[in-house]
Amino acid sequence: MKLSTLPRRFFHPAPFCLALFCLLLPLLAALLPAMVLAQQSQAPSGLPIPRFVSLRSGEVNIRTGPGVRYPIDWVFLRKDMPVEIVAEFDTWRRIRDLEGTEGWVHQSLLSGKRTIVFTAPLASLRREPRESAPLVARVEPGVIGELQECRPAWCRAKAAGLTGWVQPIEVWGVYPDEWMR
Repeated sequence: MKLSTLPRRFFHPAPFCLALFCLLLPLLAALLPAMVLAQQSQAPSGLPIPRFVSLRSGEVNIRTGPGVRYPIDWVFLRKDMPVEIVAEFDTWRRIRDLEGTEGWVHQSLLSGKRTIVFTAPLASLRREPRESAPLVARVEPGVIGELQECRPAWCRAKAAGLTGWVQPIEVWGVYPDEWMR
C-alpha cells in the first residue's frame, strides 16, 4: 500500500508531540525554580535549611545518626552555643558547630534563640552601626553573645552585659547580609 493511499485516521505522532512539548516547556521553565527553591529550603519542620539555632542545655550529646541507637560521637558543653542546622530527619537535626564538627541531636536540645560566638582576635562592639562609632567594648574570641538584630554589614548583640553593634565578619552564627529583627 502506498503512503498516499493511507486513510486519514493514520497520522505521524512527531508533530503532535513536538507541539505539546513546545506548549509545556514554558510552564515547566516557570515552575522549576520554585520547585528547586522549595526543595533546598524546606525541611520536615517547614523551616528553612540551613539555619542557625543555639544549644538549649549545657550538655548535649551529638550522635553519629538520627536516633538514640546511634553512638554518641561528641558532647557539647556550652549552653547557648550557636550551631547551624544542615539537615532534618523526623525530630532529629544534623548540626554543625563553628569548627565544622557535625552530628545529630534531638530537636528538644535546641533553642530558636539566636546567639553568636565572637571569632575575631578582638572584635569591636560599637555604640552605633558604623566604623567610626565609639567603642562599647573589645570582645575576645570564644565569647558567646545574644543576637538581637541584623542588617547587612552590622548586627546588634549583647555580650557580657554590654550591648552594641558588631560586623558579621567578626562573629559566627549569622549569615552574610542576613536581616533579622
